[in-house]
Amino acid sequence: MSLQDILLPALALMLIMEGVMPFLAPTVWRETFTRLATLRLGQIRFMGLISMVLGVAMLQVAL
Repeated sequence: MSLQDILLPALALMLIMEGVMPFLAPTVWRETFTRLATLRLGQIRFMGLISMVLGVAMLQVAL
């Protein structure tokens, strides 16, 4: 299995997941991003760290 065989479907799934909220609830999505824009940089970085750790943990479970 090549990298392209894994990376392309993973990218497609990420795009689908990212598009669900703006498609189903655009007002809530906009309000959420408005609130996110008011967060301090440290808070945004922490959320990014948590997201990456959860992603790595999910990969460990899946593989």
